[in-house]
Amino acid sequence: MDVSSGRAALARILAGAKRAVFFGGAGVSTESGIPDFRSPDGLYSQSFDVPPETVLSADFFRRRTEKFYEFYRTRMLCPGARPNAAHRALAALERRGILSAVITQNIDGLHRKAGSKNVFELHGNADRNVCLRCGRVFDAAWILSGTGVPRCPCGGLIKPDVVLYGEALDEAVLSGAIRAVEEADVLIVAGTSLTVYPAAGLVPLFRGEHLVLINRTPTPMDDLAELILRDPVGEVLAPFADGEER
Repeated sequence: MDVSSGRAALARILAGAKRAVFFGGAGVSTESGIPDFRSPDGLYSQSFDVPPETVLSADFFRRRTEKFYEFYRTRMLCPGARPNAAHRALAALERRGILSAVITQNIDGLHRKAGSKNVFELHGNADRNVCLRCGRVFDAAWILSGTGVPRCPCGGLIKPDVVLYGEALDEAVLSGAIRAVEEADVLIVAGTSLTVYPAAGLVPLFRGEHLVLINRTPTPMDDLAELILRDPVGEVLAPFADGEER
């Protein structure tokens, strides 16, 4: 199915939606210049002295904090990234009362920057960095302005407000995402391999009428979908930003 036909099919589905929900992964932000993780050119396919999965773990953060921040500043923070067509379209669909929630595995905060309000950030937000002693919050620009291990003026260690390997998802965020999926009549899943749990476990909870998958490669849940599009997420969703999707 070409992109125009797929987009028209999606428009027909959304025309009758009352509580559509969008669930996205790293592929949503690649068009903003943020690398994904598991594609052939992704972060996990590159060669490092220590595997990214190890560096981005809670244990590594505790034991080798300076090395963690060296990687985090250069590989995980993208200060020049801006919302792309997909982010803008989703914000527009929310304003029009079609989309009730965005659930994201990304930590870049681009959905909120685009104007989406009801966003469940499963893995946190890199623009929030919290002092473990006093709770003061610092943005990503502040982290990038320094070197070494960032410390709060109170002397406390600052930790990114993101979920590292070995940490549990925030219960309130996860509960909100589960409720949104369970109450949705349309679920659009985009830019994710659907191999990372517990996030991927949200899809089987969907009991609505229409499941749509937008991903460049097959996923383990393709058989559940009514509509599958293999095009870039932004290319599919761009016309929805201005209401010209038909």
